[in-house]
Amino acid sequence: MRVLLVEDDALLGDGLRAGLGQAGFAVDWVRTGSDAAHALDAEAVAAVVLDLGLPDLTGFEVLRRLRARGNKVPVLILTARDAVGDRVKGLDGGADDYVVKPVDLAELAARLRALIRRAGGEAAPALRRGELELDAAAHRVVFRGQPVELSAREFALLHELMRSGGRVLSREQLEERLYSWGHEIESNAVEVHVHHLRRKLAPGVIRTIRGVGYMIPPEQDG
Repeated sequence: MRVLLVEDDALLGDGLRAGLGQAGFAVDWVRTGSDAAHALDAEAVAAVVLDLGLPDLTGFEVLRRLRARGNKVPVLILTARDAVGDRVKGLDGGADDYVVKPVDLAELAARLRALIRRAGGEAAPALRRGELELDAAAHRVVFRGQPVELSAREFALLHELMRSGGRVLSREQLEERLYSWGHEIESNAVEVHVHHLRRKLAPGVIRTIRGVGYMIPPEQDG
């Protein structure tokens, strides 16, 4: 899952990017409000972690512009401002969560997963498609009652396909969701990961829609 981190403090931003990366997120990091606004205009992300005290545009202004354009991406405000008035302003301004620094990275990751899950219409922490179950918090996959060991990238790709609710995702869409800025992507990376997933699960779990992309049917037949 790809998230945008908006944080001007270099040390904190680097730590958050590394920590969220360890939790399975692909993290794009910007340090100013204007860069955040441009990034959100150009890129699709699963969620935004937004500081308030930014150079140029404030976090409140970034949030206002985002919601004014009808963008419904989940936004978690992460700030040192703990006044009730700021909390109210942020939540009434369209934020989905408001967290005061410092925050435990495990809690931050859990809050992001919950926001993304609710935005996708999923209430339970585990995703199920037929005999396939994926628990993002536990980083666990079970198929036909047996645990399946996956690499981090295989897990992330499977997660995106299961989150899509039976919709087809193109190779380009999967690349956008799996890789943050600056990553070198092999031209056949998605195809290779799909091949490995089919070998570890079953050939029919992931379907190829020729010329379009990949999908996992709600009731896949394996």
